[in-house]
Amino acid sequence: MLYLYLDESGDLGFDFFSKKPSHFFTVTILAVKGIENNRAVLGAVRKTIKRKLPRGSRMELKGSDTVLEIKKYFYNQVSEIPFEIYALSLNKKRVYSELAQKKDRVYNFIARNVLDKISFDDASTRIEFIIDMSKSKREIKEFNDYVTRNLKGRIDPRVPLDIYHHTSHENRGLQAVDLFSWGIFRKYERGETKWFEIFKNKIKYDDRYL
Repeated sequence: MLYLYLDESGDLGFDFFSKKPSHFFTVTILAVKGIENNRAVLGAVRKTIKRKLPRGSRMELKGSDTVLEIKKYFYNQVSEIPFEIYALSLNKKRVYSELAQKKDRVYNFIARNVLDKISFDDASTRIEFIIDMSKSKREIKEFNDYVTRNLKGRIDPRVPLDIYHHTSHENRGLQAVDLFSWGIFRKYERGETKWFEIFKNKIKYDDRYL
């Protein structure tokens, strides 16, 4: 069983004059092989929330809101679990103006490039691909079709590929990848690396596009 959790950090706004969008847009995938390893990652999120977040607060780990000490606590729970992180950060200022109007296409392209770096050779039973719910029904269908079409030749046809779109509040795997995605994004966006340095040994691929 292969579990893939995808989240993004930053935004896809391109109006750098009248608004203040992020300079980078990062797509990150957390890849976990095996039911037990996946259960351990989800358990670490649950344990961190239970022990470290104040009661009455929003019971969710978010990269942008969670303080470094809590992130460290979470990582201590998962540091011995085998998993891999893949990420690609788009330098938005170098995107062609005509392409900047097609945000869905940009998102799908970056996500596909991250997926291209993941090996599916050992995926022999089932693949679950979980994405943060941020799209309309039309966009979800287009994304699912795009991903399925591009992965078809890389996955054994006998191995089912299930794609789910969940909110991070209801899926602890998405909360885990959100923490890692934020650390990678901030490295490019602000040059902040304190959190990144803690988990960087788990990164299999991290690059900048454009």
